[in-house]
Amino acid sequence: MAESVYKVIELVGTSTESWEKAAAAAVATAGKSIRDLRIAEVVQMDLQIQEGNVVNYRAKVKLSFKYQP
Repeated sequence: MAESVYKVIELVGTSTESWEKAAAAAVATAGKSIRDLRIAEVVQMDLQIQEGNVVNYRAKVKLSFKYQP
């Protein structure tokens, strides 16, 4: 069986509604230009706050995809 190599990148997705939607936005956007996405791992979540209110949920996501030279 041939061995595979995967590349890992980090993206930050944002949403005004939830961390789940922020992570999904990162994956959906990456999927438009990257083939063979394999794994998404949320590595950090944070909030953007203005005047004491949450205005954005942010999710830092590590995405892996099959490397094809």
